[in-house]
Amino acid sequence: MESTKDKLKQFLEIKLIDEILEVGKSMSFKEGDVIIDYNKHIKFMPLILSGTIRVMRKDEEGNEILLYYLGSNESCAMAYTCCMEARKSEIKAIAEDNVELIAIPHEKLDEWLVKYPSWKSYIFNSFTQRFNELLKSLESIAFHKLDQRLINYLSNKAKVSGKTSIQLSHNQIAEEMGTSRVVISRLLKQLENDKKLVLYRNEIKLLSGF
Repeated sequence: MESTKDKLKQFLEIKLIDEILEVGKSMSFKEGDVIIDYNKHIKFMPLILSGTIRVMRKDEEGNEILLYYLGSNESCAMAYTCCMEARKSEIKAIAEDNVELIAIPHEKLDEWLVKYPSWKSYIFNSFTQRFNELLKSLESIAFHKLDQRLINYLSNKAKVSGKTSIQLSHNQIAEEMGTSRVVISRLLKQLENDKKLVLYRNEIKLLSGF
């Protein structure tokens, strides 16, 4: 099995990895666990070793919408910003499946930007990637019909999990997409009639024609 050090060597320098392993805290989460919650002070930045994290945002009325997913070797740019500015969290991060990560203490984040070129590159690339994903989400909401947004949503779910069977309720999909369960159920049924997927209880199996 690939060690933590070997994973990090793919994009970070050895001296930095040694510091990460020295000051970072290894943490494990099960599917559904809340890793970062709204209005809580974030005292660490998660660097994901394995698994997938779903990042959500809530509006003033309490409605949630999916922002993006984070996978292996990735981190949350918004968590980094909250750490640096000592602000309470504006996002919720939830384990999509079993997650292993290293919690990096906030006091090291700024120091490493100056000290390690690979860390600076990693953080900047993370911001760029998250920004591009948010732009795609905005474009989807503004220009795509809801049925196409649903197809994109399910495709992304399958991509991050590596599976064609997705464990989701209609209500969860509706909440993450910012719409109603009735609408989602209708659209899923139409996709099933079109032989794109098969619906089970709290499970959706994508077919080859999806």
